[in-house]
Amino acid sequence: MALIAWTMPANAQTAAMKTVKLPNGQEVFDISGEWDVLIENYGEKADFGTYPNVAQITIRESDGSFHAVRMKANPPQSPRPAGSLIMIGELDKNGITKLDVVAPERTPSTWKISENGNKINVDAPNKARLTFTRK
Repeated sequence: MALIAWTMPANAQTAAMKTVKLPNGQEVFDISGEWDVLIENYGEKADFGTYPNVAQITIRESDGSFHAVRMKANPPQSPRPAGSLIMIGELDKNGITKLDVVAPERTPSTWKISENGNKINVDAPNKARLTFTRK
């Protein structure tokens, strides 16, 4: 009997994503704009629960890095103010190359981007799962 194992890379991305050309000539995956975010805390952060937020993602034009800020304050059990960082990372034309969740410390995270680029599932190991859905 043969056993076949199917594995996916930890940071899966697809080729159908929209890109933008930066003033420095670099082409990067375009994740700029407003995103709905569902934050599901687990593991060591489980006490903070599950709650929605909204994030504004901005791409730095000089190097293709990005940051996402909370547009609303988190609920009292997970106090982070509006305007605080929720995620930072780096981009290239094929997608995200590096991603850290900020809660409040930076946590290297894994991600999966939907085929159309309108949903990003992020996992900060043993802390939180975040689902970003483009508005």
